[in-house]
Amino acid sequence: MYTTLKEECFEANMQLPKLGLVLFTFGNVSAVDRQQGVFAIKPSGVPYEKLTAADIVICDYDARVVEGTMRPSSDTKTHALLYKTWSDIGGIVHTHSTYAVAWAQAGMDIPIFGTTHADHTHQDIPCAPALTDEMIEGDYEHETGNQIFDIFREKGLSHTEMEMVLLQNHGPFTWGKTAEKAVYNSAVLEEVARMAYLTLQINPLTPRIKDTLRLKHYARKHGKDAYYGQGC
Repeated sequence: MYTTLKEECFEANMQLPKLGLVLFTFGNVSAVDRQQGVFAIKPSGVPYEKLTAADIVICDYDARVVEGTMRPSSDTKTHALLYKTWSDIGGIVHTHSTYAVAWAQAGMDIPIFGTTHADHTHQDIPCAPALTDEMIEGDYEHETGNQIFDIFREKGLSHTEMEMVLLQNHGPFTWGKTAEKAVYNSAVLEEVARMAYLTLQINPLTPRIKDTLRLKHYARKHGKDAYYGQGC
């Protein structure tokens, strides 16, 4: 019943080590089937070299296991809440990639310095502040989802324009219309985080990209007047 969804999720997960975004079991990808009201996610603690499509776990939007013999990712409740709240996303990725985590551990937004960043989002990539002790000691993974929503409300961000976030002391989450796009966004986030770090090592006083160039590059790829690529 869920073979295609499991295969999609498996293939997306296998991209993480290929792209250098995970070590050992440091990450997970999920993929949703909106018609059936379920999502597929990597099982908890399974090394990527041992993972198979048959291992993928199917859950509903309340993080209950629908099909599978393994425990789903420990981040399943976060994925479930994002799917339940944002009905237009199709895939979610969480990693502990080095440069994105470094910015998250520093508790800093990633400044928009250049066109590589602006090609994907026209604002600083936000870092949500750390959870309170009560949230950590309560329903931690569910509250992690709320942590994402809170920073987007606070900064007036759209999850369709900003498909990535950092969580202080934790790491990055990305999403997209498909699991494949969510993986792409995870790779972009890591590269932008690396570029921003290196930029500040070269010149700690580097200013952000000028507004005209920032908005021009974003508009070339996004919106009704986009002209990058070959279209449909």
